[in-house]
Order: sequence, then structure tokens, then C-alpha cells
Amino acid sequence: MRNFNVITRQHPDRTVITVSGEIDLHTCPQLSQAATVIPLGGKPLYLDLSDVPFMDSSGLNLLIGLRRRLHAEGGLLAVTGLQSQPAHLLELTDTYELFAAEAALAARSTNER
Repeated sequence: MRNFNVITRQHPDRTVITVSGEIDLHTCPQLSQAATVIPLGGKPLYLDLSDVPFMDSSGLNLLIGLRRRLHAEGGLLAVTGLQSQPAHLLELTDTYELFAAEAALAARSTNER
């Protein structure tokens, strides 16, 4: 089993969670916990997946649930650094554009502050 790490950094205008390792049924709880304890208050959350080579359907479910939570709080979820397999999963499920558009909005929101 590969190492799985989640690093959270809070900035005045955004929160960044950097993930390394595979996002699957076994690692989702750790990522979910990191995301739920963060008080976002309408700020964008950047989820950097540059070091995530694999994500299964439980990871996709987590992303969709996290996006819903952020929207309810007036925030945005920006998924960045997608490698080929996680990007392909989002494309297959017609959610890629959803997260790509969200990333663009979050970047614009952060730059306007």
C-alpha cells in the first residue's frame, strides 16, 4: 500500500488541501475528515491532486459531496493538478467540466480580492 498524505494550508483568501497517494475507499475517510474540520466561511477550497495517480468512485463521491457543502456555505471547490486516471474518471462521469469550471471561478474569485 502506498503512503497517503493530506496537508492543509489556510490562507486569508483560500484553503489548500494537498493530497498525495491514491484516493479510494480506504483513504477517503482521512481526506473527508481533513475537509470537514476546515472552517471555510465562503472561501474557495483548492484541492491539489497533483500527486494522486488513482481515484475510484468513492473519491468521486467525496468530491461531489464536498462541492455541495461548499456551495451551501457560499464557497467554491477548485480541483487542480489532475493526473490522467482521475481526469479520465471525471470525464467518464461527465463531471470534469463541473470541476474545471469551478476551478476557474475560484481562481477568478481569489484574484479579485
